[in-house]
Amino acid sequence: MARRPVAWVGAIVLFAEAVGIALLNWFLGLVVDKQDMSLAGLDPRAMTVSTWIAGVLFGGYLALCGIVLARTAARDRAPGTFGRLLLISCAVVHALLGAFSVGLVGWPAFVFMMVVLGLLVLTLVAYDKKAQQDGGARADGGSGGTPENGAPQPA
Repeated sequence: MARRPVAWVGAIVLFAEAVGIALLNWFLGLVVDKQDMSLAGLDPRAMTVSTWIAGVLFGGYLALCGIVLARTAARDRAPGTFGRLLLISCAVVHALLGAFSVGLVGWPAFVFMMVVLGLLVLTLVAYDKKAQQDGGARADGGSGGTPENGAPQPA
């Protein structure tokens, strides 16, 4: 099945997006710094530094999501609870950013966000199906133990 390639592509896209977001925030911080811009009386230097910090944090978040996807692809196993929650939150973020990007940036940005959302959801669903199939095989007697109700299996 195409679980591993989708997870690898998703990881690569998230790494590229993390670098892109970090560079974009670095550039925006430089613009604010060079223009000596202020918003509602805030110190321009504080705005510059906060933009850079936001870029590092959001880029780090996307890179962490990429690491979870890469680890999922390398091991060919579903991510753990923390990894699953991280990927679900990343999918929600991409859905919201896609909705906002239509009006602010345009349709190409929306399409990109939806492609990333699709990669994340497809990875989560594909590995969830695999985990259910593996669990079902073990429950059907693959391990030779007892079923869920505790009764011994007939030989």
